[in-house]
Amino acid sequence: MIHLSGSLAFDRIMTFPGHFEDHILPEKLHFLNVCFPIDRVEVKRGGTAGNIAYTLALLNEPSVIYTSVGKDFAEYGQELTTLGISLDGVNTVDDDFTACAYITSDQAGNQITGFSPAAMKVPAFPGKTPALKEGDWALIGPGNMDDMVNLAAFYRENGVKYIFDPGQQITSMTGEQLVSGFTGAAVLIGNDYEIELIGKMTGLDREALLDRVEYLIVTYGSKGSKILQKGAKPYDVPAVAPETVSDPTGAGDSYRSGLLKGLHAGMGIAFAARLGAVSSSFCVEQYGTQLHTFDADTFRARYEAAFGPMPVLK
Repeated sequence: MIHLSGSLAFDRIMTFPGHFEDHILPEKLHFLNVCFPIDRVEVKRGGTAGNIAYTLALLNEPSVIYTSVGKDFAEYGQELTTLGISLDGVNTVDDDFTACAYITSDQAGNQITGFSPAAMKVPAFPGKTPALKEGDWALIGPGNMDDMVNLAAFYRENGVKYIFDPGQQITSMTGEQLVSGFTGAAVLIGNDYEIELIGKMTGLDREALLDRVEYLIVTYGSKGSKILQKGAKPYDVPAVAPETVSDPTGAGDSYRSGLLKGLHAGMGIAFAARLGAVSSSFCVEQYGTQLHTFDADTFRARYEAAFGPMPVLK
């Protein structure tokens, strides 16, 4: 089983028909006051845990989610259970709303996000405690901060390999909380900016980070990702070209789904990351994080077009 903690949220996805960098003056960042006119807005089901679970379901991989949601979650929850995703770890807060993200993307795929945690301010763990068995994997994504730290300790104590993915919660956590979360993780993952921010907040450079985790994965959007391991040569994983690009939102979550699929199947980190690159390519073809679809044959064809023969997964 794959255990996912992180957000379940409603995404308000907005598109800015330009480039942020053209309207941000570096010499005026101490007094930033800028408006980005939006030409498209849609409300979608999202959240890190929900997005990862969705693509794992497409990959025929069961998962269970741990987080807190609000009184408006019932319909979203039904959609997830229809896909075979377990909500046994989901705590419902009856007097609050489900978390909501406000995501603005520019034409280069850059994003500015505002996030309201709402019900997610209530921790799910230990009230919802994962039932573990040998061979399980876990991912700790951006969610309730107590859950992020306490579940990391829980997985370490029980010998469960986990990915630490603080993402959008980096700026809300202390350096001490971040170190507590990723120390002992099998994988620390983030985009280039996030990993640099983690380094700044913890005072740890990449070599020092690799003293605390088995692998560090840095993602670069359309430029692919890089796998780092202590004492090993960095391994580059190219991005897989989609048929079209509609919206980059959720691409990173889909990457994590493929990564988890490969690792849970007992495959090597490089192969798992290539599965992530393929998974990600399907997501960006749709405007929303849980609208893409593929079957086993379509996935295999895209993998083999990019990387050659695809090994058989358990």
